[in-house]
Amino acid sequence: MLSDLLERHQHEFGPVLPVDLNAPDVARLDFTAANPLLRDADLRDTAAFEALVARLLASQEAHIGVGGYLENRIIYRRSPGLFGDPAVPARSLHLGVDVWLRAGTPVLAPLDATVHSVQDNDNFGDYGPTVILQHQLEGDTFYTLYGHLSRRETALLRPGMVIEKGQTFTEVGPAPENGDWPPHLHFQVIADMLGLAGDFPGVALPEEQEKWAALCPNPNLILQSQWL
Repeated sequence: MLSDLLERHQHEFGPVLPVDLNAPDVARLDFTAANPLLRDADLRDTAAFEALVARLLASQEAHIGVGGYLENRIIYRRSPGLFGDPAVPARSLHLGVDVWLRAGTPVLAPLDATVHSVQDNDNFGDYGPTVILQHQLEGDTFYTLYGHLSRRETALLRPGMVIEKGQTFTEVGPAPENGDWPPHLHFQVIADMLGLAGDFPGVALPEEQEKWAALCPNPNLILQSQWL
């Protein structure tokens, strides 16, 4: 399994962001229904959502927020048309890790890579500019997805470009070009692209957790944050 492969090579991964995700000013953010601050929040108002993120960070004396892998979230109610037909159960199980930090923060390749695909998923609540990198370990291919990026930097990339470990290849994007979210990086690991390019589900139905967890193992195998 990909998770076993990543675990064997944990010592080889470089940082995805030029910040210490083990620092004391990093905190885990809760976007489930268990968080009372979310119950009455107007999540369709991106400025209000950004203020909420700032409040959640301040309550833990933090500057950077992390979290989200296999979290059953309520925040996707802000864009129900994107995450499923309102008449059927909505996708709410998050398949990546989000790192909430300032727009303009460089994004680095954790391992040597080639650019698999690039796409601007320009819908409200979507990824916005998105990059998918292709990697190899022990002869096996896997992928990492980076969402909510800056349009200017991401537009410079083309499929097949070689990205070296540690190289900056894009930046965390601002709203509204990042899919109209408070600035953050969505980082996801993917075993099989299922024939897709430039986009991949980052949110799944909770009842399909086992299937999607096998396809998208824990990104913290690469990030290695004590808070995740």
